[in-house]
Amino acid sequence: MKTIIHDLGDAYNARLTSKAERVIFADGKYAPCQGCFRCWTGTPATCVLKDVLQEACRVLGTSDDLTVITANTYGGWSAPVKNLLDRSIGVSTPLSTYRGRQMHHTLRYGKKGTLRVIVYGSITAAERETLTLMAGRNALNMGYTEYAVDFCETAEEAGERV
Repeated sequence: MKTIIHDLGDAYNARLTSKAERVIFADGKYAPCQGCFRCWTGTPATCVLKDVLQEACRVLGTSDDLTVITANTYGGWSAPVKNLLDRSIGVSTPLSTYRGRQMHHTLRYGKKGTLRVIVYGSITAAERETLTLMAGRNALNMGYTEYAVDFCETAEEAGERV
């Protein structure tokens, strides 16, 4: 299954739906992660907050390929995308293991395919480096075996690159 997370706006949902089985619009109309960790232990892979992201862990955990389209925000995810990714911590368990010769949380759903990040907006060389490093670390933490980062100038261009 392929999933797309984006912050491009509601108008892009129809266009992106033809390119993936699941499209999640990071519109920010949901609660932030409360840090309770119940999605890890109490209600595995299900957030206790009852909103559109309650099953985000399961959706992202079972996605073979994930594309994240985000505005550049100081070399990081946009706030709505970051909030959505924070709410998906339940894709792993609280147990630890070694992956890539480093300690990481055990994956709840196993290894996946590719994490692709498409970043749009004005971006400096240092921000490009930070985003590329962050995408690689997120890919490893979420169980993706490969990752790629694309940069473009506008949201329209980002929407067409999927």
